[in-house]
Amino acid sequence: MGQTFEGLGSRIGRHLTNQRTDAVAMNVLDPFEVAEICVWPLDLGHLDTEGQRQYLDQAEFTVFQKVIKESKLGAVLNEKPPRPVAVIELPKAHRRRIIPADIFPHRKHPDVRLARRASTIASLARVISERKVSKGLRQTLLTQARRLERLAKERLEDFVHEEPTTNDD
Repeated sequence: MGQTFEGLGSRIGRHLTNQRTDAVAMNVLDPFEVAEICVWPLDLGHLDTEGQRQYLDQAEFTVFQKVIKESKLGAVLNEKPPRPVAVIELPKAHRRRIIPADIFPHRKHPDVRLARRASTIASLARVISERKVSKGLRQTLLTQARRLERLAKERLEDFVHEEPTTNDD
C-alpha cells in the first residue's frame, strides 16, 4: 500500500520487480505471492501541491482501513501504517490478476505458497537480526507468521479424512 505521483504502471512495476522498493528489499513482500492487484486511480490535476498531498494521505489511509477491515487476519504487510486522517470516498477500484493463467495453478498451490512464505519469514527475520528495525517491521514478521500458520492449518485440513499410512519398512 502506498501513494505516488508517478504513473501506476511504473509504481506497480517497481514493486513487483524489486526495483527501489523497501517492501521487497526488506523481505516484507514476496512479489511471487502477488496474484492480483487493486488500484484506485486518482485525478489530482485540479488540486495544488498541498491539496494533492492531503488527498493522497486521505486516500492511502482510507485504503489502509478498508484492507484491514477486509483482511482475514485484521492485518496488512505495511511496515509503517499511514498517519490517521479523514476517510474519503474512493473512486472506482480496478482489480486484475497479474499472474498468467498457465502458471497460476502452480503459484496458488498451497504447498508452494507454504514454502515461499516460510522462506520470506526466514529472510525477514534475518533482516531484523542484522539491523536496527522499527516496531512496524517486527509487527510485519508476526503478521507473516500468522499468515503461514493459517495456510498450514488450511492445508492440514485438506487431509483430515485421509487414512493414516503405515510404514512397513
